[in-house]
Amino acid sequence: MTENENITTLLKEKRLFKPSALFQKTAYLPSFSALQTLRKKILKKPELFWAAEARKLKWIKPFKKVLVWNPPFAQWFPDGKINISENCLDRHLITARKNKAAILWEGEPGDTRTLTYQELHREVCRFANVLKNIGIVKGDRVSIYLPMIPELPIAMLACARIGATHSVIFGGFSAEALKERNVDAQAKLLITADGGYRKGQAIPLKANADIALAGSPSVEKVVVVRRTGAPVAMLSGRDFWWHELMRSASSVCPPEPLDSEHPLFILYTSGSTGKPKGALHTTAGYLTQAAWTTRMIFDLKEEDTYWCTADIGWVTGHTYIVYGPLSNGATVVMYEGAPLHPQPDRCWEIIEKYRINVFYTAPTAIRTFIKFGEEWPKKHDLSSLRLLGTVGEPINPQAWLWYHQVIGKSKCPIVDTWWQTETGAIMISPLPGATPLKPGSATAPLPGIQADVVDKTGKPVPPDQGGYLVIQKPWPAMLRTIYGDPERFKKQYWSQIPGAYFTGDGARKDKDGYFWIMGRIDDVIKVSGHRLGTAEIESALVSYPQVAEAAVVGRPDEVTGEGIVAFVTLQGRTQPDPILREKLIEHVAKVIGAVAKPSEIRFTDALPKTRSGKIMRRLLRELATSGQVKGDVTTLEDFSVLTKLQAAEEEE
Repeated sequence: MTENENITTLLKEKRLFKPSALFQKTAYLPSFSALQTLRKKILKKPELFWAAEARKLKWIKPFKKVLVWNPPFAQWFPDGKINISENCLDRHLITARKNKAAILWEGEPGDTRTLTYQELHREVCRFANVLKNIGIVKGDRVSIYLPMIPELPIAMLACARIGATHSVIFGGFSAEALKERNVDAQAKLLITADGGYRKGQAIPLKANADIALAGSPSVEKVVVVRRTGAPVAMLSGRDFWWHELMRSASSVCPPEPLDSEHPLFILYTSGSTGKPKGALHTTAGYLTQAAWTTRMIFDLKEEDTYWCTADIGWVTGHTYIVYGPLSNGATVVMYEGAPLHPQPDRCWEIIEKYRINVFYTAPTAIRTFIKFGEEWPKKHDLSSLRLLGTVGEPINPQAWLWYHQVIGKSKCPIVDTWWQTETGAIMISPLPGATPLKPGSATAPLPGIQADVVDKTGKPVPPDQGGYLVIQKPWPAMLRTIYGDPERFKKQYWSQIPGAYFTGDGARKDKDGYFWIMGRIDDVIKVSGHRLGTAEIESALVSYPQVAEAAVVGRPDEVTGEGIVAFVTLQGRTQPDPILREKLIEHVAKVIGAVAKPSEIRFTDALPKTRSGKIMRRLLRELATSGQVKGDVTTLEDFSVLTKLQAAEEEE
């Protein structure tokens, strides 16, 4: 971060949606005044609030200390002992939840499995014993490279049960990326599968793993789940079939008493280049915030069926598919495949099939759904939905309104959540029975979270002025360090803004205290001295009726410093033409201002995205600047998108 100027913000949104009286009747926080009262109560001593939430968990040895803070290193509940697996499973078995569905799993080909809490407990205990039997002990690191199948959360919970630290590696990553993460974590074991299904194709995970293992000397053994049935090479003495090891494993495995600060998992940030950056998360503080945010933000009730569409290879899947929901005794839907396969209504089909009540997905997915039109969701009964959520990047107001009206039938609150791999759990979000909603705003920091928008010196900026989003006090789910590199942890997160955690995001706070996330600081474009957040320009483009999705990047310009290049996909059968291009440029000028007018608009059928749905703007920036892409494309979902964009560039 080298710029001293603040980020110019020009986009304004004035619409307000208050919680319905019907929703408020059963909400945990039923009014704005109740939320304000809670905020005031917590503000002076947030540690007491988090301690009260932590005591709702099952402790093997209760804690006395709440927080030890030696900036930037935190310890939460450091003298207690706890086990996350026990909190997600065992404590439910003495209640009516014993025979409640914990996981409803849908494979991409249409095969299904249901695991009750009792059945999930049994499978986790058996695999925990498998881990012990093949030499895994407390403190070992275990790499998990699996598709979205039940064995993935089973493996995570089994590691947590015995105190092994898991490193889940996204199944879309290449062999090289897997190797880097194995090496950095010094993983002793790799858990993988023969393959997994994606867009009707079998992804050869074991073949990728074998390539990675040639450069992963610390990995001693490999456990392979049979998923697709494809023939795979099995190295004698190193490779073992999951089902064969499980056959003789005992279903009795007491949870290991673990220190509150015991390392639970390492999660490597996507698309890293050079040395991988592994965020290290520990046990009790992480679970405390994961459990509380899941219950309160999703207003999670005993009878709810809940679906988060993220891949467990990302932090959203860790916190809001596995640890948060299961610690609350929820019924979780897991889906293996692509959201548009075999038809664009696969998500709506699943919601109707399982009568899903709470649906949590990404803005990029929503904008893709918009592109295919309203006819697909209208084919299905979505009346079971009572709450919608978004995660991953800012949602533009137009997509928010479509989600609210078409999917939520104008009755479902939308919780637009801001958080990061590094924060471990949601930090800024509405509480659905209490917070009036502004489309496009993540609203306000949660009770117990102290965040602000500041300039480079750490001074708060005035309302509606862009600045840097920071967290000012420690929080329970925060990353403890970058694995093996505490100096990098200090430099990247705690040295940019005095006395605060620097999120890397630009934001503004309006006069009502609502936060508007403007995107990554490195996604800021400097035009004629104005530093413009790409999210606002993209939002303006998508507000035009024919536009489904947009991604904006900067490229060098001799006159203005940087020029704005917009990549735009259109809705339905709309055809691109020069007149539409000019209309879009003028529309941006009208909505934001002339300074934000794109110097170029390129129409495209699709945008390059990761498998979790994030637009890879870095690739678009390379394309706009040099006409070709040479950077890391490890996390790219569909390489044909990039091929078409490069071909279009060459034609022009």
